Amino acid sequence: MITVGIVGPESTGKTTLAKGLAEHFNTLWVPEYAREFLSDLDRPYEKKDLVAIAKGQLESERQYRKKAKDILFLDTDLFVIKIWSEFKYGECDPWILQQLGMNKASVYLLTHYDMPYEPDPLRENPSQRPELFDLYENALKEAGVLYAVIQGNKHKRMDTAIQKINSII
Repeated sequence: MITVGIVGPESTGKTTLAKGLAEHFNTLWVPEYAREFLSDLDRPYEKKDLVAIAKGQLESERQYRKKAKDILFLDTDLFVIKIWSEFKYGECDPWILQQLGMNKASVYLLTHYDMPYEPDPLRENPSQRPELFDLYENALKEAGVLYAVIQGNKHKRMDTAIQKINSII
């Protein structure tokens, strides 16, 4: 099964892209588990919560793999948790790093911050999207994974993503 990880800073269209691509390719997409986890949390999240979020994300991916066709879209993956942990706390839990090493997607789509920021109670850093984008791109390069930057309006993003995915399937 081909997995497509959609990663990038907050409010850069990851969910919209995941939904649109899943519809286009007639398959499923895995929602971002962190949203569910944080919405149910009755306190501010802490560094240790990121391991629970990572475990939930991996479990969601496992469940969706059972039902998906030949391709599965991931609305974020462990790269997002790694980058966020390092950005916010200065380090990432070794377990998350180990799991990331064993659970990389087939290809990544890195969403650019060239779209308007949409406020959301779970978002924290509207002014730091360029810095976060650079952290994502550097991490993807360092990991040696196949990726494409997705930018422009909604239609251009879809076209670029579809073209990239079609080039590997």
